[in-house]
Amino acid sequence: MVMLNQPLIALVNSVLGTGKSTSRGNQSHHCPFCKHHKPKLEINFEEGSSHYEKWHCWACDKKGKKIQQLFKAVGAPPERMMELKSIVKSFIVYKNQEEVEKLLLPKEFKPLVNIQQSDILGRHALTYIKSRGVTEEDILKYNIGYCTSGNYGKMVIIPSYDVEGKLNYFTGRSFEKDSKVKYRNPSVSRDIIPFELFINWNIPFILCEGPFDAIAIKRNAIPLLGKNIQSTLMKKIVMSSVEKIYIALDKDAQKQALSFCERLMNEGKEVYLVDMQDKDPSEMGFKNFIDTISETLPLTFSELLEKKLFL
Repeated sequence: MVMLNQPLIALVNSVLGTGKSTSRGNQSHHCPFCKHHKPKLEINFEEGSSHYEKWHCWACDKKGKKIQQLFKAVGAPPERMMELKSIVKSFIVYKNQEEVEKLLLPKEFKPLVNIQQSDILGRHALTYIKSRGVTEEDILKYNIGYCTSGNYGKMVIIPSYDVEGKLNYFTGRSFEKDSKVKYRNPSVSRDIIPFELFINWNIPFILCEGPFDAIAIKRNAIPLLGKNIQSTLMKKIVMSSVEKIYIALDKDAQKQALSFCERLMNEGKEVYLVDMQDKDPSEMGFKNFIDTISETLPLTFSELLEKKLFL
């Protein structure tokens, strides 16, 4: 019996318009690339098939192996990309243009949307992330979820997606007050660009420590997933056309922050070292953080030297 992924069909219909069934059991849509007057773009929705998710336009020969590639090509809105991830859940992580491993969200992952009153753990997780400054809009945008059991049981899960909408990392954070393990992350490389799907490389951006910080900033923010800039991210920053970069790390990471400042200033970037007032962005509050950003002046080499001397 042919099993079609009906939620995926409905999602694709919402992006491309309602499709029609073909004699091969696929769905055909009007091609957004060649604009052919007949529905020539054919998509396979048969789960378990070797052709699952493959798409091909019989008019212009545009084709691909994953629907996320199609969504990216047609400029699908972020909320549709997030919904796609919750339906498909399997994405490939690439490094140096070579496939190295597959990364999946935990099998127990549940999106933190439309939580039922009877879902006690879900409401507990929701209360926790709202205390961290996360809104309902953020939950949808970043596809934030939680796990009730397994290795990530009683943890909030914050996924990260690359520019093509592929899962490249996720952070697990316990929402239990007395948990012995606060964070648990997948055993994959952190040499990625976190939250790349949402980064605009044409305007100033902010480097911060964790995903909660980036979400709370509500601007063009990149979480470092720690206190260091990995080589892939550093290379991307250096090669980008962005001139202004804000660095907003905790006080205990000032040594690393000053090192980043020096490297980026030597590359000709205008760097702003933000005084975090011994707080993280969610603790500062959005207005206070933005006011602090606006009052921060570009760092000079003499100021950099002085700060390094008094560390």
